[in-house]
Amino acid sequence: MQLNFSPEEEAFRDELRAIFTKVPEDIRRRAETGKMNFPDDLVATTRVLNEHGVATPGWPTEWGGRDWTPIQSHIYREEMSLMHVPEPLAFNASMIGPVIAQFASQEMKERFLAKTANLDIWWCQGFSEPEAGSDLASLKTRAVRDGDHYIVNGQKTWTTLGQFADWIFCLVRTDPEVKKQAGISMLLFPMDTPGVELRPIQLIDGGFEVNEVFFNDVRVPVENLVGKENEGWTQAKFLLGNERSGIARIGYTKTKLAKAKELARETTTASGGPLLEDPLFATRLAELENDLLALEMTQLRVAASSADGKPNPASSLLKLRGSQLQQDAMELLADIAGADSLPVAGLDASADNGTADVASPEWAQLSVPTYLNYRKVSIYGGSSEVQRQIIDKAVLGL
Repeated sequence: MQLNFSPEEEAFRDELRAIFTKVPEDIRRRAETGKMNFPDDLVATTRVLNEHGVATPGWPTEWGGRDWTPIQSHIYREEMSLMHVPEPLAFNASMIGPVIAQFASQEMKERFLAKTANLDIWWCQGFSEPEAGSDLASLKTRAVRDGDHYIVNGQKTWTTLGQFADWIFCLVRTDPEVKKQAGISMLLFPMDTPGVELRPIQLIDGGFEVNEVFFNDVRVPVENLVGKENEGWTQAKFLLGNERSGIARIGYTKTKLAKAKELARETTTASGGPLLEDPLFATRLAELENDLLALEMTQLRVAASSADGKPNPASSLLKLRGSQLQQDAMELLADIAGADSLPVAGLDASADNGTADVASPEWAQLSVPTYLNYRKVSIYGGSSEVQRQIIDKAVLGL
């Protein structure tokens, strides 16, 4: 395998850097420190990227996509992370956008795709339910045909950023009499439709990133059905395959390890020397950097072998190991923060992500909430257990 990028690929990297510098510096600074203003920062970033044709590169070219090679897509994700450019909203760019482009009618494509790419519509995902998470096909939310409408009743949970969403793409059961995967459809409808109720869920990090959504006799026009009735499971599998694209987030983990090295250089140990020179810490950091380099080489091999456009089951290795390394990097930052990461007595946890004007640095106060939040990465996009099963069967042939 050729480990060096070609001159053409390096020129492509330079082109991306020039585009990414057009994202306002204050937004990139907030993204770096984990203090983005939602939804405004993400909307502003997406519109800059869309203006320059790089907001939805994975879409079909007739709808604004770019016919990039897998290596170019790798460079795109890496440079975006290294330059602290907020990633396009996955629900728009990686999930419902490609589904509409693949399965929807021409009328629905014209109605939604341009607005989805520009984040004129903020989408959220209505998949998981209290008793249908990893076993998504067991979902119970019903949609019953009533003339020109479906009547939807049920509940969804873990609906990420639903508080900002304009529309939801929702899996519903339209035929309860057939095999469970065969009776599912996908509907699109606004979050302000009568009968839709959203309730926030407070997470262990103190934030309100996810929500429960309840549907009580929600009337959805039949024209908002994606594709054909009872074909939603095919669409869901297609969507989840796109969701896992780039989920290893190697560039993002690189930035966190670079920050850890910088902070360790400035942190003094009990012996008076910098933490970076402590043998145990230096060994731990070096092992993480080596593991990340090995993962990057694996990702490049997977990308190079995926040039025919077919999915590579080895991508499950990337997702599994990438999740672990993201969590390890967040744990390292929390350990560097030490006692400065502890909550302050009397602190209003609802104010500004739980930080306040106190003596400890803001990065340290955010380190443990971020560490706790990143427990999720080994679950979403296919849990680590699911990835091991795929590796067992499709990679190792066990």
